[in-house]
Amino acid sequence: MAYQSINPYNGETLKTFDGQTNEQLEISLVTADACFDRWRQMTFAHRAIIVAKAATLMREQSEQFAMLITLEMGKLIAQSRGEVALSADILDYYAQHAEHFLASEHLIPSTGEAIVVSEPLGVLFGVQPWNFPYYQLARFAAPNLMAGNVVMVKHASCVPQCAMAFAQLWLDAGAPIGAYTNLLITHDQVNRVIDDPRIKGVALTGSAEAGKSVAARAGLNLKKSTMELGGSDAFIVLDDADLDKTVEWAVWAKMNNNGQCCVAAKRFIVVDQLADLFLEKFSTALALLKPGDPMDITTTLGPLSTEQALQHLLAQVDRAVANGAVILTGGKRIERQGAFMQPTILTNIKPVNPAYDEEFFGPVALFFRVKDEDEAVILANDSDFGLGGSIFTQDVEWGKFVASRIDTGMVFINHPTWTTPDLPFGGIKNSGYGRELSRLGIQEFVNKKLIRVDAIDASA
Repeated sequence: MAYQSINPYNGETLKTFDGQTNEQLEISLVTADACFDRWRQMTFAHRAIIVAKAATLMREQSEQFAMLITLEMGKLIAQSRGEVALSADILDYYAQHAEHFLASEHLIPSTGEAIVVSEPLGVLFGVQPWNFPYYQLARFAAPNLMAGNVVMVKHASCVPQCAMAFAQLWLDAGAPIGAYTNLLITHDQVNRVIDDPRIKGVALTGSAEAGKSVAARAGLNLKKSTMELGGSDAFIVLDDADLDKTVEWAVWAKMNNNGQCCVAAKRFIVVDQLADLFLEKFSTALALLKPGDPMDITTTLGPLSTEQALQHLLAQVDRAVANGAVILTGGKRIERQGAFMQPTILTNIKPVNPAYDEEFFGPVALFFRVKDEDEAVILANDSDFGLGGSIFTQDVEWGKFVASRIDTGMVFINHPTWTTPDLPFGGIKNSGYGRELSRLGIQEFVNKKLIRVDAIDASA
């Protein structure tokens, strides 16, 4: 399997890398397994020095890291710089807090004493996507390395230079060889890794179909797994929302990373009395976006990550229209060099339309008009996905109540679903299971071992 770095702005093939042979993969597994025996013995303080050094290096080399993102998957350069900063913040967060998060818990049994300790599991395997080439790696690597595990990662085949840069970062920060391993492997080799007894846990961020495959394989091997499988987040606008500010957030929620984000707003659910004005303002704002070179800071609309991604999205729109959806604006490829698509709004989407249940990973917004809050909640919950969602209202207490009725892993009020190191990230239903980031993220791949002491003559 070839790993290719292709610039989606102009279609230029930048670099091609050969995949690893099974013999090379075996060497990587042996190395990681041996490294774990040493890495787990290090103190939190020692590991924290390395992880914090990696954060410092990311900030010092921010421009180099950011440019690779933009070159390989087309993210606007300002957003690429933001991703680098966020990734460094995640590394620092766990360097600072991991020891506290994993502190032993002393229990109070009826007799004797008891303690629960957190111990690393071993070598972990992560399968990661292209849309946030460093952030996805940071939120997997930082907590697990700080917990004493070592990690192996199969990154997306379209961002190999980002994958290699992140792997080199750990060596530059002083991590031993095998603590963080980048794997250039095929899908068949992914199964080989999951099956390997040296692998003790599996994490994936990707599509629901990929999640089913990887989770099933992990389950066959009785291995702990976490799955973050995307979503179809609802952006709910209640009748008292500040419409101008809400529309500004709507554009950001839909177009951040060109809509290629698992927590991008995908279904815009607006109460009837604001619907027409919202649509007018939203479509006007989208029309002002300027396509161009994502390296140019004045560009506000970048390409999709690959030509394949563009073709998939265009086919989704065509299928939606064939089943009754109406294109309010956009819907076509932009006639210029690169994988560009017009910002698109689809309306009149009925439950029988395939679009009703699909995730649109790009600059396509699905618009729904509802009569009131109750109808908004019913529609928001009528999805196979359950990752995030947002509610816009000037009555925050009302917003909290509505949030309590939404079946997702995350709900934001007066802000689109987003991520920071100290907030747990994850979903339910077809959006997966498990949590990343915050204190919850570091608990997923540790052994919560009970140590119990009692008198030798205590009764059974």
